[in-house]
Amino acid sequence: MTEKYAVVVVGGGAAGLSAALVLGRARHRTLVVDAGEPRNAPAAHMQGYLSRDGMPPAEFLAAGREEIARYGVELARDRVVDVAKGEDFSVVLAGGRTVRARRLVVATGLKDELPAVPGVAERFGRDVLHCPFCHGWEVRDQPFGVLATSPASVHQALMVSQWSKDVRLFLHTVAEEELSDQDLRRLAAAGVDVVPGEVAGLVVEDDRLTGVRLADGTTHARSVLFTAPRPVPQTGLLERLGAELHETPFGAYPVVDGNGLTSVPGVWAAGNAIGFAEQVVHAASGGYRAASAIVGDLLMADLDAAAQG
Repeated sequence: MTEKYAVVVVGGGAAGLSAALVLGRARHRTLVVDAGEPRNAPAAHMQGYLSRDGMPPAEFLAAGREEIARYGVELARDRVVDVAKGEDFSVVLAGGRTVRARRLVVATGLKDELPAVPGVAERFGRDVLHCPFCHGWEVRDQPFGVLATSPASVHQALMVSQWSKDVRLFLHTVAEEELSDQDLRRLAAAGVDVVPGEVAGLVVEDDRLTGVRLADGTTHARSVLFTAPRPVPQTGLLERLGAELHETPFGAYPVVDGNGLTSVPGVWAAGNAIGFAEQVVHAASGGYRAASAIVGDLLMADLDAAAQG
């Protein structure tokens, strides 16, 4: 017979594990399905999480898995390949297992697509970075480069100037004419140098970034390069269930209420599944809120059913 859970949590990152912890402590039979592809896997450390600042992401997740196990939460190292809604939710795993759930938490995160510049993907999370709040302190006062992916990269260049006064914005495929007068004024005020021309690759010596090479052969000495990946939301399961999405500059994400409830009754979403800018601390908070809402939702549903006889 198909196994039945109160809740299936899809995704074993900070959001999914946080939700599972709350659900387990509330005595709900819960299954976490984790494909093992956390967004922050390339990073050696995570920052900005009070009491966990500097902790390796893998260590953080391992601690979370140990915690949920104390409360009987089950963990499946697998991937959800299909889901359907009937009286309950039918959840199909890649390994061939099918389970049922009364409620779902979708914490599938997103994937980052990096600019197709040789060396960028290989060094991402080391000296090619995207978030100054995550890594700015660790690389402070070094020569920064910012690889533009759109005119919006001006904002990234301005932000990273908080951590270094030696910043160069490499326009790459962005034309100078695409920058507004206000952009140029702000860049000048921040002391950011604007470098036109396409970036051809990175200069790496002794496994360290030492420069950015342009297509014309010129090289700029830099030890850190920031860039903005293109976020790809992992919304396939939500779309199968008919969840309403809304377009943002960073992709389409589900419409949710303050607790992460989607437009599909019984389905919550949390973490990067609901937005590009959700950091680990936000994701954990979102998972907690979703789970606490689910606990109340299941309780009221059971009480109403009992009252009706």
